[in-house]
Amino acid sequence: MSGGHGEDSETPCSEVLDKLYTYIDGELEEDNCEQIREHLDDCVPCLDEYGLEEAVKKLVAKHCGCDPVPLDLRDKVLGRLARAREESLAREVNAREENADAEDLVREARSE
Repeated sequence: MSGGHGEDSETPCSEVLDKLYTYIDGELEEDNCEQIREHLDDCVPCLDEYGLEEAVKKLVAKHCGCDPVPLDLRDKVLGRLARAREESLAREVNAREENADAEDLVREARSE
């Protein structure tokens, strides 16, 4: 693992997080599974999110297997996923802006 935030991955973090539950449930097509696995290998924050989501899914299954799902659980889970997507998108935008700023500095230094 590079320890980065998916810099080497062709699949953006936001796309990985969008597909995370489908991946965990084993309902994703094999091509997409491979993309997700490759991204998780290179992206520690997404791997952490994957581990958290998988643990939550197992915990809910263990303790609520036959019980009805609390009405607000779905909203809480969807809210958490939405926040994670927003944070991921913000990190991607910041990384792109930082790269653009660095490239501008390099161009300025070369032109002097």
